[in-house]
Amino acid sequence: MRQPGSPQPPDPPRHPVSPAVSDPQDDSRRTFLVAGSATVGASLLPIATLTADTGPRQEEAEPVSTEIRLTVNGRERQLAIDTRQSLLDVLRENLLLTGTKKGCNQGACGACTVHANGRRIVSCLAAAALYDGASITTIEGLSNGDELHPLQAAFIDHEGFQCGYCTAGQIMSGTACIQEGHAGSAREVKYWMSGNICRCGAYPGITAAIVEAAAQERQS
Repeated sequence: MRQPGSPQPPDPPRHPVSPAVSDPQDDSRRTFLVAGSATVGASLLPIATLTADTGPRQEEAEPVSTEIRLTVNGRERQLAIDTRQSLLDVLRENLLLTGTKKGCNQGACGACTVHANGRRIVSCLAAAALYDGASITTIEGLSNGDELHPLQAAFIDHEGFQCGYCTAGQIMSGTACIQEGHAGSAREVKYWMSGNICRCGAYPGITAAIVEAAAQERQS
């Protein structure tokens, strides 16, 4: 105990606070997180942003129009079209023949099948300008007035459809398959109809309808 009047003892020396020593492992982790965040952020940017050309922008080319002549379902048509249009778009948009369907628009499903000069084609991949002067048959031109084509009737009898979206393409391919002589058996029909997809899975009815229509044609 300090006596009164005695000098006060000096305060104990204070040790300076040592600066925080960084852990090399923490630094590497921090570097990794920063670099990873930058990479993820860059991957979320639109490609156009990453590859944007800083030079002067060029104006888009104006669409080019041309005139073509088609015989569609027996009727001659003179049309002014955009040279970028597919035959499918001309049939649906210019001529309003919407029975021909746009499915994949890549030539993989067969929903857009029509006959061009007697041969089946996928019209979504056919440049309309290249078919100037061609004879085109769509599903609308297959029947004879109110009388269904034999294959159309067979599709109804065998329930060769469900939602019906692919049916026009199936029938157009099926009639071509018969005309080509590729409908002698169910196995042959399945092979030559493999380019037409039915997402509802109505293949048994489709195959049976084509086989029956082909047999009727051979007997007639």
